Amino acid sequence: MATFVLIHGGGHGGWCFNKLSPLLREAGHLVYSPSLTGCGDRKHLVGADVGLATHATDVANLLEYDDLTEVILLGHSYGGMVITAAADLVPERIGKLVYLDAAHPKNGESLADVAKPMMQLAQQQMRVQDGVELVLWPDALGPVGYFGVTDEADIAWMKTKLTPHPWKCFSEKLAMKNEAAVRRIRRFNINCTQALTHSEPEALARQLDGERNFEIDTGHDLMITEPRAVADMLLEIARA
Repeated sequence: MATFVLIHGGGHGGWCFNKLSPLLREAGHLVYSPSLTGCGDRKHLVGADVGLATHATDVANLLEYDDLTEVILLGHSYGGMVITAAADLVPERIGKLVYLDAAHPKNGESLADVAKPMMQLAQQQMRVQDGVELVLWPDALGPVGYFGVTDEADIAWMKTKLTPHPWKCFSEKLAMKNEAAVRRIRRFNINCTQALTHSEPEALARQLDGERNFEIDTGHDLMITEPRAVADMLLEIARA
């Protein structure tokens, strides 16, 4: 039995894995999909101090307090920042890292650095609420804003769940203290074809730096659009 911990991206919450998690559990595995501070069902905890370090601590504390080891830690989108930062805090608890169409940061980089065009657009739509700079407002996402999801039922469901995200999470730079230990953790990538097609050479090299690299021709929220395909790839990673 493997232990999967699934970390969502910006504007999402643990809910976004509701199609994927049951498929992994049916195969006999343990699955966690927490919402990060200020996101999803924890949106009431949003505050000016919530940033990348907060979210890394969320994940590290989950692993420590549930005494989880040899974890397959997956990050989607911004979640790639989070799992990298969390791995720096508790590398001994993580067996494999999986980047699900995710950011692949180097030490000292923020999401605003590694996904500059998207983050510049997000920043232009920033609003301040109760002293918190928030981006990815669901009503400002635009026609392609539902993260590559095209099914109308899925979009309607997402509209009830998506929440604005603290900008500090995207601007805060990754500050690893144990980078060598993080780089020793086995790494796997699951990418969307569109992301690979439009990536600059340096970004593409990061997307293909895994022990195994998988590809699905679908939208960015591939855990929603192609949960069976993602599950099959994760089961293969668990067996690796």
